[in-house]
Amino acid sequence: MNLTNLLTSFFSLFYPNLCVICREPLLDGEEFLCLCCFINLPKTNYRHHANNRASDRFSGKIPVEKATSYLYYNKGGAGQKLVMDIKYKGNIYLGKWLGQLMAKELHKDDFFTGIDCLVPVPLHPHKLKKRGFNQAEIIAQGISSVTHIPLETKNLYRSEANVTQTRKNVYERWKNTSGIFRIKDKQMFEGKHVLIIDDVLTTGSTLESCAVSLLETVNIRISLLTIAIT
Repeated sequence: MNLTNLLTSFFSLFYPNLCVICREPLLDGEEFLCLCCFINLPKTNYRHHANNRASDRFSGKIPVEKATSYLYYNKGGAGQKLVMDIKYKGNIYLGKWLGQLMAKELHKDDFFTGIDCLVPVPLHPHKLKKRGFNQAEIIAQGISSVTHIPLETKNLYRSEANVTQTRKNVYERWKNTSGIFRIKDKQMFEGKHVLIIDDVLTTGSTLESCAVSLLETVNIRISLLTIAIT
């Protein structure tokens, strides 16, 4: 055993990597999740159904080619713990890993066929500076690494620093996000099929607001993807 492996084993003994969900020590070969938690991830399996709870949230509001979410987001559940670890604990490596995991499964059902570019929901510059990263962009990076679909993070931007959506009802969420996104160059997305990416789908007001701005572009098509759905 070389010195590097010896030091790794020593630190793992006293500071073991823990499963993000159950907080039990990870075994060799396990990454972020123990085998039990990995097997029991609360997957929606929406990828098998074109019409699902994610797509239904935008029915009659905006034209969406397809929409899906990978996991259920329940209070205290695995989906919530994963998202919270990325968003509030800064676990960007977990975010990329989840993006890759989701992409590999959705790729089996040709979900990404015809998608021209990935557009993560942007943060306002002030919030981005405070947090240090955009969780939607981190997830999108993981997806792009698997699908090789280009990532576009500059053209769609958030023009207003709206307050948090937490504890707001459906109307309040819609009002809080209405008209806060803008496009710098509409020609960039002209004739393209754009996949908007975010961490959690709740009422859909944020994704809807993004899509409304993008739909100002000629011949654009919109699809939506999130890690989790409430």
